[in-house]
Amino acid sequence: LDKSALFVILKYENYNQTGIYLCKRCGAYLYRSEDKFDAHCGWPSFDHAILGAVESRPDDDGQRTEILCARCRGHLGHVFLNEKLTPKNTRHCVNSLSMKFIPKKELAGESLAAYFGGGCFWCVEASFKLIRGVLSVTSGYAGGKHCEGGKAPAYEAVSSGDTGQVEAVMVKYDPVRIAYEALLEVFFAVHDPTALNRQGNDIGRQYRSIILYKAYWQREIAEEFIKKLAKFGIYNSPIVTEIKPLEKFYRAESYHQDYFTKNPQAAYCQAVINQKILNLKKKMYHYLKLKYQKF
Repeated sequence: LDKSALFVILKYENYNQTGIYLCKRCGAYLYRSEDKFDAHCGWPSFDHAILGAVESRPDDDGQRTEILCARCRGHLGHVFLNEKLTPKNTRHCVNSLSMKFIPKKELAGESLAAYFGGGCFWCVEASFKLIRGVLSVTSGYAGGKHCEGGKAPAYEAVSSGDTGQVEAVMVKYDPVRIAYEALLEVFFAVHDPTALNRQGNDIGRQYRSIILYKAYWQREIAEEFIKKLAKFGIYNSPIVTEIKPLEKFYRAESYHQDYFTKNPQAAYCQAVINQKILNLKKKMYHYLKLKYQKF
C-alpha cells in the first residue's frame, strides 16, 4: 500500500477529537468519541456503540463476530469480548474506511422525534420513559382526520373511533445516545403488532398499531424492520402495523400526561401497565436508564 492508502485505513486509529463517528455509507450515528479507546491493534476501537446502531452476526467461518451498521447493513469490522481492555470488556474493532467523523461543534445538538401508536397511550408512554436516550414522551392523538381550526380532538371523540385518530405518543430522543432502530425494538416489545385494532381488552381503531413518520428515512427503516421480523418468524401471525406519514400530532389532555407516574395504584395501571413494564425490563434490560435497571 502507498502512504495515502495507508493513511485512509489507519485514519481514525489515533484520532482523539470529540464528536460522533458515522456510517460512511448511510450516515447513521454509530459511535461516540468518549467510547473510543486505544487498543494498540491498528484499528479504531470502541467499547460501546450507540444503542441500536450496530448489529452483530457470526462470521461464516464461526471464528469471529462481524459487526454491521443496523441501518444499511454495511460491514464495519468485528467485535471481541472478555479481553479486559476496558471495564465494559468489549472491543468494537472498526475499519476506518467504513466511517466518517463529525466534530461535536458541527452537530446540531437537537432532539429528534418518533411517533408510535400501540394501544393505550398510558402504556406506551410509561414504557418509553424508561429508555436511555429518550428525552421526553408526550401522549396525544394522530393518524386521523384534521380537526377544524387545528384544535385538538377530545378524548371522548377519539374513543368513539369516528375520528380515525389513534392514541399515540411523541418520543423525543437524542440520536447521539440512541438510534431510531432501537426505538422500534422497544415499540414492538411493548405491544402486539399482530392484533388488528386492539391491544388486550382495549378495542377499537384508536388502539391500532401504527408508526407515523416525519422523515422518509424513518419510513424506510420501519419497513425494513418489519420485513426482518417477518423473515425471522418472530410472530406467529402477520404483522398489521400501519406505516403512514404524520400530518398532525395533537397533545392529549393534561390528565393523560404521565398517567402511570401520577396514578400507580389505579386498577388499569396495576393490572395492565405494571405487567408491560415488567416484560419490558426483562426484554430490554440493556436499553434501560440506569435508575430503572434495579427491579
